[in-house]
Amino acid sequence: MVQYQTNFATLAVTCLTLLVSQPTRKSELQKKQDHKKSDNTKPAESSNTKHPQRDFYWAYALAMGADWLQGPYLYSLYQDEHGLSPGQVSSLFTTGFLSGAVSGFFVGSLADKYGRKMSCVLFCVLYALSCFLTMVPVVPLLFLGRALGGISTSILFTSFDSWMVTDFKKRKLVDKGCDLSRTYGTMGTINSLVAMASGVVSEGLVRLTGTKKSPFIASAALLWMAMQTIWCWDENYGHAAEEKGDAKKGDAKKDDAKSDGTASQPSLSSVLRRPAVLALVFATTMFEGSMYLFVFCWVPALQAVQKTEGELPYGLIFSSYMACVMAASLTFNLVMQRRLLKYSRLLVGLLVMANFVFVKLCGPRDESVTFWLFCLFEACVGFYWPCIGYLKGRMIDDGNRAKVYSMMRIPLNIFVVVSLMMTRDSDGFMRVFSICSVCLTAAFGAVWASTFTEAVP
Repeated sequence: MVQYQTNFATLAVTCLTLLVSQPTRKSELQKKQDHKKSDNTKPAESSNTKHPQRDFYWAYALAMGADWLQGPYLYSLYQDEHGLSPGQVSSLFTTGFLSGAVSGFFVGSLADKYGRKMSCVLFCVLYALSCFLTMVPVVPLLFLGRALGGISTSILFTSFDSWMVTDFKKRKLVDKGCDLSRTYGTMGTINSLVAMASGVVSEGLVRLTGTKKSPFIASAALLWMAMQTIWCWDENYGHAAEEKGDAKKGDAKKDDAKSDGTASQPSLSSVLRRPAVLALVFATTMFEGSMYLFVFCWVPALQAVQKTEGELPYGLIFSSYMACVMAASLTFNLVMQRRLLKYSRLLVGLLVMANFVFVKLCGPRDESVTFWLFCLFEACVGFYWPCIGYLKGRMIDDGNRAKVYSMMRIPLNIFVVVSLMMTRDSDGFMRVFSICSVCLTAAFGAVWASTFTEAVP
């Protein structure tokens, strides 16, 4: 127990040190103003004290908090309070991933057509409904709740991202001191902070109320707050919807759309046939699939090599993992601000490092080594999210963005569903680690090959 407390304290201090070293929007604006003054040009206007992406960050934090609050007690609620068998619980989780895979065929298209903002609002409504259905101990309603949860997760990881990138370009936030790479790094940091806080809050709510339903009520409340913020966003659409709107508003509007790059967008099939995009889809499937499998396997893997007496402090260990994610996200901002390497090369390095972790996990190891290998993988996750987000933001056009993002999640959900069938027994984690290693090796090869066939950021 003491060693895990020391580990977490060390990681927390590391995060704090990195946090105070972060580049800021104001510092970037000052650099631009100084550069313009040296060139004898008119300096930029002083920036508003309100961060231009504040509303997005706030809504994103609330949405991710609603998602993280449910995680620690979902399995326990099903089994302990609802009295479901392990087989039924496994079927419920599988239903969630299957619905996420199926919804990938239409979630992005609807978001591009009817608006990414409205899609985010729909996420809040559907996920809140999923929370309420999860608290009802009626099996058909529980399955409906999981299906809605899968659809909501698909929206969460497509529409929010799609809206942000298009809005970033539309409002030309680069001129206001923002940076797309740093935005993704900040999102990773927010996600890590929210995850750590959610674990503590959910545990406190359960102890206070005496029921494992309370985190789901709190999750619905956060979703309501997020929806209020999202209503204030400006709407943006995909290429087809923008063309239709331009036709109604006249030729002047069409000329503006063309000048902004919203016209002549490539088709969905042409985007998905690009070798670099296919490699990105494959890497996403393999890495994020390994990440989801890691969630199911880290507890039995640690238990198998446990030497400390008593029950492992799972909450403290989880917080340590999230601290590693946060430290990596903060480091990403510092490294990529200086453009020390290309994003595609960073992705290759992350795939190699994650593969190394799973190879070592397949061999003999003690409890301490296992813990730090898991921390190393979580650090890879912290680098991965902003890196893959930036690559998708640069390589995929705004017109089909949400549609492509949702299509990219279909093979991921299928991969997880198939792999879950291999984790039903307590010793299945070793086999899962081996498969993850092979898959990550293949993903590394695909991304590396794509850099020779197409210019990748």
